[in-house]
Amino acid sequence: MNRIASSALLNLIEQTGLDVATLAEGLDEADLRRSRLTRAELLRHLRVLARGAIGVPPSVREDMPELYWEGWRLLALRLQAETGEDLDEAIWFAIHSVVPATLLWLRVYRQSQPQLFSMTSV
Repeated sequence: MNRIASSALLNLIEQTGLDVATLAEGLDEADLRRSRLTRAELLRHLRVLARGAIGVPPSVREDMPELYWEGWRLLALRLQAETGEDLDEAIWFAIHSVVPATLLWLRVYRQSQPQLFSMTSV
């Protein structure tokens, strides 16, 4: 994967994470379980985010070691379920732990290593 594609992937991860944070804002666990539409949309976004994180090349991962890349891989496996308690727990854990931590570190890296996010070839 070339650098521009890696940058696009990081930007997709960041934007999707922000979308998840927006959808989950003010949502409690009971609301999550009751709302089929919000839950479905959160799950769709989390699956995109997890696939994106898995697709980040090892060289880029090495430049961003604080991100929990293996956690995203494991979360992606749990998000494959169609229904059930495990899926609900995975969604809840993602929106309240994994996504906020990922967004925090992406912000840090965007400031300290902006070239990782640059979509230009220079």
